Amino acid sequence: MGLFDFFKKKDNTQQEQQALDTGLEKTKDNFFSKITKVIAGKSTVDDDVLDELEEVLVTSDVGVSTTLKIIERIQARVARDKYVGTSELNTLLKDEIQQLLAENNSNDFRNFEYGNHKPYVIMVVGVNGVGKTTTIGKLAHKLKQAGNQVVLGAADTFRAAAVDQIKLWGERVGVKVVAQAMGSDPASVAYDTLRSAVANGDDVAIIDTAGRLHNKVGLMNELTKIKNVMEKVIPGAPHEILLVLDASTGQNAIEQCKQFTEATAVNALALTKLDGTAKGGVVIGISDQFKIPVKYIGVGEGVEHLQLFDRQAFVNSLFKE
Repeated sequence: MGLFDFFKKKDNTQQEQQALDTGLEKTKDNFFSKITKVIAGKSTVDDDVLDELEEVLVTSDVGVSTTLKIIERIQARVARDKYVGTSELNTLLKDEIQQLLAENNSNDFRNFEYGNHKPYVIMVVGVNGVGKTTTIGKLAHKLKQAGNQVVLGAADTFRAAAVDQIKLWGERVGVKVVAQAMGSDPASVAYDTLRSAVANGDDVAIIDTAGRLHNKVGLMNELTKIKNVMEKVIPGAPHEILLVLDASTGQNAIEQCKQFTEATAVNALALTKLDGTAKGGVVIGISDQFKIPVKYIGVGEGVEHLQLFDRQAFVNSLFKE
């Protein structure tokens, strides 16, 4: 079985779809209750309805710039079709959001090719508390289930709890963890992890990093040092720089994305804790604003609740009656 073949599915399984529907329940309830109020007593999509819809999208954490883009598209559709009833608004909105996500995520993760890198190196970044270490553990579990040999690098050496948590996940899912003492040089841990991965013929190496959002220069220097050291072992590594964001923080997640993308070459996003928030609209805003693919979403606490992001399944679930 090839690397990440576990994720290559033409359709979500029934179990995954159910988990996604349940995970988006709070966002969906919040979103549709607001839209219902917008169209109450109205028969056509006029300027007043669009103004109120704009407010709904902004307060659902879609973000101002993305909201304006969606509203402009709907305005163009309404002008072209002359008469659009409020009963059609959901379909119109769904179409435009799907189109926006399609434009911003050029990769289709149901059939995503990772190339021939072995080991495939993922460096994971993000602030403390967003579910970074948990996402690493769940991803390691998914990869191992697919028949891949995985090693984890505990390069967040500034917190003893971070190293211990990675070790616990390693034991839980049955993968090797490379760690050093608290306060060790993170780049040294990354170096040892990749040397170990090469020596053991591992398929995937996942490197945790410190969850501090300190000054941008310090963050950039630290992450650059880790990247440079890894590249000495495996040219081109890391192949993926995964930024983990907590969807429940809404607009704060967008600000964190801004900080990290300025500090390092993030090329994939993971949005966690979607099941515990009504702010799932932030997935749409982040995708549009940063043009970085949302790759994974967390829709529950269980080890099986990390899903590969499927934009069509996501929007269908969001608009499901």
